[in-house]
Amino acid sequence: MAVSPSFVEHALDLVSLAAPTEARRMFGGYGLFSRGLMYGLLDDEELFLKVDDQSLARFSGAGCRRWVYPGPRGPMPGGYYRPPDEAHEDAEAMLPWAQLALEAAARKAAAKAAKGKKRATKAGKKAKAPAKAKVVARAKKAAARGKAKPLR
Repeated sequence: MAVSPSFVEHALDLVSLAAPTEARRMFGGYGLFSRGLMYGLLDDEELFLKVDDQSLARFSGAGCRRWVYPGPRGPMPGGYYRPPDEAHEDAEAMLPWAQLALEAAARKAAAKAAKGKKRATKAGKKAKAPAKAKVVARAKKAAARGKAKPLR
């Protein structure tokens, strides 16, 4: 997963027209981030971009190769694809691919936020009932011991 500093600089130049991007070290490689969203990764001197259901056909149709993590339990395919070779020539050629990856990352973040709100709402409703039940149970125990007035 080693990536040289010169390749990191080259990759940042390639995606520079799409959005301001920073490279952060991650697990021996680098993640490419823009506006708080990870939309690419650098691994073994190669650039891979985020793909989702809406952009997968475009990457697959161009013959792009999927990034695979060599996990301890065997290869684990990830949601990133290497853009076509011609896109690695310059920033203009990379622009449409980087934009697709940014859009995929934004959709994933929006879906995750919506899912998180649903969970928070459900958890909030569930948390109130048990908390109230615990207070009532404690009050009943205290009343049974004669330390407090019974609840009605």
